[in-house]
Amino acid sequence: MVVTPRYAAPVPEVLEVESYRELAERVVGSRIRAAEADRYAAARLVAPRAFAQAAVGRRVVGTGRRGKLLWLETDGVRLGLRFGMTGVLLLDGEAGIEGLFYGPHGYRDEWVRASLTLDDGRRLILHDPRRLGRVEIDPSLEGLGPDVIGLSRADFDAALAVRGEGPAVKARLLDQSMVAGIGNLLADEMLFRAGIDPRTPVGRLDVARRARLYRALGQTIRTLRRRGGSHTGDHMMARHPDGRCPRDGTSLAVATVGGRTTYWCPTHQR
Repeated sequence: MVVTPRYAAPVPEVLEVESYRELAERVVGSRIRAAEADRYAAARLVAPRAFAQAAVGRRVVGTGRRGKLLWLETDGVRLGLRFGMTGVLLLDGEAGIEGLFYGPHGYRDEWVRASLTLDDGRRLILHDPRRLGRVEIDPSLEGLGPDVIGLSRADFDAALAVRGEGPAVKARLLDQSMVAGIGNLLADEMLFRAGIDPRTPVGRLDVARRARLYRALGQTIRTLRRRGGSHTGDHMMARHPDGRCPRDGTSLAVATVGGRTTYWCPTHQR
């Protein structure tokens, strides 16, 4: 197998996982002939062999996704896939989005954490250098908020509902129980486009800024999906020490917000 990505991309976020789901659609109708999971991918199962026991002999009848959780519907169980920080889904060496390899840029057999071999000989692979990807059997959707792609204004407003000041808006956007699928890069890009400081308490956002953020959310999802992923944001190239805002040239501020490294422009994000 030869995989030669052109660039390194960030942690898989909802756009990347949606690309994996679209790739997995190609195996719908196929029967699973063999299945494997190593001890890392199977960490949430009773034993690695449980994955094969649940999957082998099943026919894939559909796919689904909520946030960063992907699953294959079979004529028996639902097979869940989570990609951690560096996981990629491959179908016979092809990734859903070119270049989605993090850290080491390439393919190694020892980084294959789980695989499904189909009756036509194709192989669906979870490839993960950092060993944080997981397979699950009948994964629960409990605890996941509505999916960010196609999020309604009502669901968005509900996600921002707080008593008092509440958490920083960046932290709330990253809370998967509120909205499923927003990752660090998407959150920063949305706030950059909306002109909102990521540290702003949710309760301090007035009606106008909430409306602006909701519009930015939709625009960001549509634009970055068309461009090819979360790493294609307008201020992505400035996300480094001494980076400057591509909009006004101001030196970007950097801090940890919501547990994640956050970049923003102190001039136009207020």
